[in-house]
Amino acid sequence: MIHELEFASHPGNLCLVRDFVRKFLATIDLPDTEKDLIILGLDEACTNVIRYAYEHCTNKLMVLACERAADGIVFRLRDFGAQCPQEKLEGRPIELVQPGGLGIHLIRRAFTHVDYRHCSEGTELVMERKFNGC
Repeated sequence: MIHELEFASHPGNLCLVRDFVRKFLATIDLPDTEKDLIILGLDEACTNVIRYAYEHCTNKLMVLACERAADGIVFRLRDFGAQCPQEKLEGRPIELVQPGGLGIHLIRRAFTHVDYRHCSEGTELVMERKFNGC
């Protein structure tokens, strides 16, 4: 079953997203620290959409879908904003000491597989978390 949340790109809605994901994860057998990392990764992904795809515009549509798969969980974050060039989706070098720029590293740490799919309008970010080392 797919659980879906539509919300506006206002930063105040991030608490709704975190609560939605927390409820989805409540039935998943993962340690709380892993659940917290997933929630943090999704929060960062949403923040990046608000900041970069929507340039802080607070009334744009975002959609988060959560689904239990046979070997893990899948999250799909859809936006309809500006697309980021593929080369910028790697993040800055992690050893470079400066504020900011670590969001993509955090997202990649939280999920087993991360895929940015450019759509005719906007982007779909697919984040998968496999279970049992798959």
